[in-house]
Amino acid sequence: MKERFDTLSATCSRETTRLYSTSFSLGIYFLNKKLRHPIYAIYGFVRLADEIVDSFHDYPKSTMLTELKKDCFLAIERGISINPVLNSFQQVVNQYGIEHELISQFLKSMEMDLKEQDYTPEKYEEYILGSAQVVGLMCLHVFTNGDKDDFERLRIPAMKLGSAFQKVNFLRDINADYQGLSRTYFPDVDLSAFSNADKRAIENDIHQEFNEALHGIRELPRSCRKGVYLAYVYYRKLFSKIGNVTAERVMSERIRVSNGHKFWLMFDSLVRYKLNVL
Repeated sequence: MKERFDTLSATCSRETTRLYSTSFSLGIYFLNKKLRHPIYAIYGFVRLADEIVDSFHDYPKSTMLTELKKDCFLAIERGISINPVLNSFQQVVNQYGIEHELISQFLKSMEMDLKEQDYTPEKYEEYILGSAQVVGLMCLHVFTNGDKDDFERLRIPAMKLGSAFQKVNFLRDINADYQGLSRTYFPDVDLSAFSNADKRAIENDIHQEFNEALHGIRELPRSCRKGVYLAYVYYRKLFSKIGNVTAERVMSERIRVSNGHKFWLMFDSLVRYKLNVL
């Protein structure tokens, strides 16, 4: 029965999320139960594309990404795929009316990672839009469950949250991206001479986006607010840790939040949520 394969597909997306992201897995766990599988499905699809461009260095990455794009839209059209993660994703796209343009924009940003880019401010914004902001909008489609007014009201905060998350990732992974993948995302920044002033300018931008995103989180439906807030708290903590070290240290090691601290943040976030002091 197809229901059994759909269950397998949902399980694959869930396990993909758990394997690759402790923080997002914790956040998803605190969503309403009916929202968990759709968000796992979105993350699973995003991770497939990300792995192609970030990890499959001995394989034809461009061809594989093109095939993923073709298979993705074919799955959406057919309502099924033999790839469990794509099968799970197409269900969410069709059920929640996720615009195909969001998917195309995301894959376009992934294509940008296939070759070295000279990131002008315009290209940087285009990349952020596709790699992060549209993913936030995909999730928002699930969270608002077809309510167009809610979706439009929360669109900008969702995009700001996705953007802030992505830029924190850029800072966390700045050395690995630069040394290992020859990527320099931040425009007008020379990473061979990355300075504390450069770092502060990037952090000021992220700080503003986090503040705008929090206003939207407070307005989210209760079914998803707790889980999104938990992810926000984790990323704010990571951002704070990065802010407390020098540019030189960021370029020499990957700053992280331990799993034990993540669980403490989870407890603290739940208390704040219960007291309505987000």
